[in-house]
Amino acid sequence: MAAVRISSRSGLPSLLLYLGIGIALGQDGIFDVKFDNAELTQVIGYAALVVILAEGGLGAKWKEVKPVLPAAAVVSTVGVGISVGITASAAHYLVGLDWRQALIIGAVVSSTDAAAVFSVLRRVPLPPRITGVLEAESGFNDAPVVILVVAFSAAGPVEHWYVLVAEIALELAIGAAIGIAVGWLGSLGLRHVALPASGLYPIAVMAIAVSAYAAGAMAHGSGFLAVYLAAMILGNSKLPHWPATRGFADGLGWLAQIGMFVLLGLLVTPHDLVDDFWPAIVVGLVLTMVARPLSVFLSLAPFRMPAREKVLMSWAGLRGAVPIILATIPMVSGVQGSTRIFNIVFVLVIVYTLIQGPTLPWVANKLNIADDPAEADDLGIESAPLERLRGHLLSVDIPAKSKMHGVEVGELRLPAGAAVTLVVREGTSFVPSPATVLRRGDELLVVATDPVRDRAEERLRAVGEGGKLAGWLGTGSPVANAPGMVGPHGGSAIPQAMKLAKKLGGAGAGAPGNGSGSGSGTKTSP
Repeated sequence: MAAVRISSRSGLPSLLLYLGIGIALGQDGIFDVKFDNAELTQVIGYAALVVILAEGGLGAKWKEVKPVLPAAAVVSTVGVGISVGITASAAHYLVGLDWRQALIIGAVVSSTDAAAVFSVLRRVPLPPRITGVLEAESGFNDAPVVILVVAFSAAGPVEHWYVLVAEIALELAIGAAIGIAVGWLGSLGLRHVALPASGLYPIAVMAIAVSAYAAGAMAHGSGFLAVYLAAMILGNSKLPHWPATRGFADGLGWLAQIGMFVLLGLLVTPHDLVDDFWPAIVVGLVLTMVARPLSVFLSLAPFRMPAREKVLMSWAGLRGAVPIILATIPMVSGVQGSTRIFNIVFVLVIVYTLIQGPTLPWVANKLNIADDPAEADDLGIESAPLERLRGHLLSVDIPAKSKMHGVEVGELRLPAGAAVTLVVREGTSFVPSPATVLRRGDELLVVATDPVRDRAEERLRAVGEGGKLAGWLGTGSPVANAPGMVGPHGGSAIPQAMKLAKKLGGAGAGAPGNGSGSGSGTKTSP
């Protein structure tokens, strides 16, 4: 785990550190391990890529992706085509590769890597529009690139471009349909069926996402697009025990990256890279300074985005493990010169990741691109189903910039059937009164009956985004005007939620308290 800490502090994507470990273990390294099984590397790489895409989809926020979805779709399809054409031309005319090898290299390096991009972007607060485009692009562009690399690596002549475009469109459509269907059905099942143990929810979510890949591949569609879309739907479906699921997926994604990068480092033979160093530098220079910027600017021309944001997205097109994995496809297919292709891609990825990764925050600062500090943070809400009691226990974390800070409990105006039963503040828990003022850093335990669970969560998120007047000023959910709401200063008790609270050991929840933050210190447990 030391490599994880070093990469996060230095700004270098973890790719480089784990590749270095693999190289040190392999040929010409300390232990001189002989490993040249490209087929096994490809299989394991595909499996790891499925996990990484699933983890990326689970972390994608729909409210950030939705407004920029058309732009991301165009960049990951039309932009990929532009990048492939320019990079392949450079590989053919400047490096001297034949057209098949040049097209393979152009396709392989045209895929950005979500893991590499966001290991750096996590340190730079960017507007949701840029984050959404980069995140969706990284998840979407793997699918068309894989199809192109497989087509260019197949025996025989390459098909006419219009036939290839039609095949790509069909596979993407099939993969998208299956991914959306599997994600929707999976989220529906997990929200309405209480599993016997909370630890089963993370496993079930990842199993559903991987099933989307399998279903998409079996239907001759894009399994990579299917798994990303399925995971995105699952990640935005307010599933029970979501923080635990997110943490599990994040850890599994790290494990997949570590294993994949080390294996790729084992596969390479360092002394063979010397002859292909300068060709890789030339191809990478054209890709970074010409192909990537042109693909971004041309594909985003129909969309209203400032030029400086396009410049940042051009520089943020980091290549990671995905291009190196895809470079094993021509090796397995027996394409002439496939070893040289792999070496060029390997050197290109390492050199330009070393340049782009650490300088990306600097570029963002020079372009004066930063997130709006006044924008409210999204609430962290975890739901634990209480099947026997026919209710839900919601755990709500109030982040630093949430507009729920300063709101009284009574001013939340939760729907009838929901009540705040406990507040945890600086390690101390107490039963709040309607006049208790919520603060940043508080954790709330909200009991909601099954019929109003969704409305209660919508209301909490609305107040977190718009403050106490959410719903009256056109912000958030208009549940404030629904009958049975608790008024700004308490009012009547909530019978259904009170019954649940008493069964959970929270007798007195919702009753008037001292409002000062001092309380009994009693904690509830399901």
